[in-house]
Amino acid sequence: MSEYVQVSTATETEDQATALAGRAVRERLAASAQIARVKSVFWHLGEYGTGAEWQILLKTTAERYPELEAYLLEHHPWDNPEVCAVPIVLGAERCKEWISGSVSGGRS
Repeated sequence: MSEYVQVSTATETEDQATALAGRAVRERLAASAQIARVKSVFWHLGEYGTGAEWQILLKTTAERYPELEAYLLEHHPWDNPEVCAVPIVLGAERCKEWISGSVSGGRS
């Protein structure tokens, strides 16, 4: 796995997304989070559906990912939320340093 990852999840409301992301960043599980309204197309409980959701994208290190995943699963308002991580394969060196410094508690 890459040293850096982008983690995604979604919530039903903007307030839920902001609360979930805010605590993850404050606790230094992620360096940052972006929140955007998205239209989702999905299968859920055996049924096809569409709907508006609030997507959260978080940047963290692979080392901090297990803690971030555990936090998201414990505090997410849904029983079985989608939590996925994709490697950040390439990125500006200063950006990667900022991610590392932010989640380690260093100066960011």
